[in-house]
Amino acid sequence: MSSESASTSPSEPIPIEETNGLDAVTSEYDTVLVDFYADWCGPCQMMEPAVESVAESTDAAVIKVDVDANQDLAAEFGVQGVPTLVVFVDGEVAEQVVGAQSEDRLRELVDR
Repeated sequence: MSSESASTSPSEPIPIEETNGLDAVTSEYDTVLVDFYADWCGPCQMMEPAVESVAESTDAAVIKVDVDANQDLAAEFGVQGVPTLVVFVDGEVAEQVVGAQSEDRLRELVDR
């Protein structure tokens, strides 16, 4: 198995625990999808296979942020409901959507 280069996104979602971890990933990859979720959230659980599929089959890096464990990070992005998805392009927020999204919609968000 070859090692991943900086331009190759991870094939699995990356759990993030702190702001500087989020900043590091959003600056390393061109397109990043951040999934703010909670373990108790039914729509978040329903979206999990779609989020994993996007991580595996697109060039976007996917980050998972547990809002209960990372309340400061969630507050920084104004997360008031879960799931909240934030798309970064070239290190800047390009779009933010709240609520369960289809896999097709997630692909639209990251295929810019």
